[in-house]
Amino acid sequence: MQSSTAAVAVTLSAQFAGAVGLDQACALIIGQNIGTATSSAMAAIGASSTAKRLALAYILFKLIAALIALVLFPVTIPLLVRASKTVDGVTLLAGYHTAYNVIGVAVLLPLIDRFTRLVERILPEGGSPFTRCLDPAALVTPLAAEEAVRRTVARSLGNMCGSFGKALTATNHGPSGRGRQDAVSVTEASDALRRAREFMSEASGPPESEEEQERLTSTLHALDHASRLAEVADEIGEFRSVPGGPDDARAAGLCEEAMRNAVLIAGKAGALPDDSDQAAPVEALDGEKEVAANRAPAEQALVQLERSAQTLRELQQAHRKATLSSVAGGAASADEAFARVEAVRWLEALAHHAWRSAAYLVDST
Repeated sequence: MQSSTAAVAVTLSAQFAGAVGLDQACALIIGQNIGTATSSAMAAIGASSTAKRLALAYILFKLIAALIALVLFPVTIPLLVRASKTVDGVTLLAGYHTAYNVIGVAVLLPLIDRFTRLVERILPEGGSPFTRCLDPAALVTPLAAEEAVRRTVARSLGNMCGSFGKALTATNHGPSGRGRQDAVSVTEASDALRRAREFMSEASGPPESEEEQERLTSTLHALDHASRLAEVADEIGEFRSVPGGPDDARAAGLCEEAMRNAVLIAGKAGALPDDSDQAAPVEALDGEKEVAANRAPAEQALVQLERSAQTLRELQQAHRKATLSSVAGGAASADEAFARVEAVRWLEALAHHAWRSAAYLVDST
């Protein structure tokens, strides 16, 4: 049950000694290949979801290969009996054992995507989608721990920026079910960033090379700015429309554009290799599908994001001076002016931290 190699060796000896026939030996080989999967099943007890999926995939592979072998049993046994007249039974059994696994691989390899989805459906991922990469097993290797934190930051950043962007473009700013849903997701993303900081603190030892040290530093910078973005979101609470002039609308437009580009960058940074489903961590904003269709590289999106953030900072400074001056001229009340200044200040802070976090994510890729 623990080693198919040892069990097959015993079977070969039994067949050579004439204790079992050729057909019985082949049946034993099929059972031994299934039995060896029990060690993988026991090893997956208490392991991460990824390890459990791998063990399940191994067990399913053995079962499928055994089913194929049993279906072909009436055909293969007569062929082996006929071949035993010129080839010794031990060699035939060794070849049968090899062919048994090769045929299983040949059948499943073209169906690997469907097989993977089947395993994922049987063992769905538990917990928050933002912290799935924070596997305790990655703490042993500093590079693996850094990569897990980087993907967590990217997914959290993409979710928060996507929620902010949708809030900025929404026509109805009153409380709604969708608004509560976005608020919950932002809270989950903020909690994921907190867990990422704790996870990084438990990593074993510093990186080995200078390149890995620079990559870790960039990831920590990205984590810091993403955490500050979450703090600003918590300070803002719920987005509400603030009456204002053209500069207020332009500030909202610049922040929306910044969020859109941040989502694109975070989607690319947080995606697993060959995982197109993870390329967009949040629902697309208006017009984002067109951007994704053009497949703009992360560097180009980062340039646009930086431009929006810097323009918004310059606008925020001029907007504050002009808005406060309007109170003295009687064009606005003090409460209204302060509300407008605060709103643009929040927009500038969102764009700035989204830009810096995304920039460090690009540097760490």
